[in-house]
Amino acid sequence: MISSTSSTDRAARADLVSAPGPSLSRPYSPRPDQISTESAVFLRGALERQPAIRPEVVERARALAADPGYPSTAVLKRVAEQILGAPDLSEDVS
Repeated sequence: MISSTSSTDRAARADLVSAPGPSLSRPYSPRPDQISTESAVFLRGALERQPAIRPEVVERARALAADPGYPSTAVLKRVAEQILGAPDLSEDVS
């Protein structure tokens, strides 16, 4: 913790600090763009091993859709509050 009685003038001011010598610039050496597709190939393979339709997920969705208490009133109220509290981006002037 910084004490309120600490002196703030002990830090060197940026305008008073000088570089020890002339600044050296790095030589610019352009390199061609590179891309690695190894991860994409792995992910594509993992996706292809998954079934297009997962029956257990479809069944859960059907059960939730048939449940009149889903989502709960409390969840709906919280979502509504978040929507109402969100800024209207169509009115953004920046």
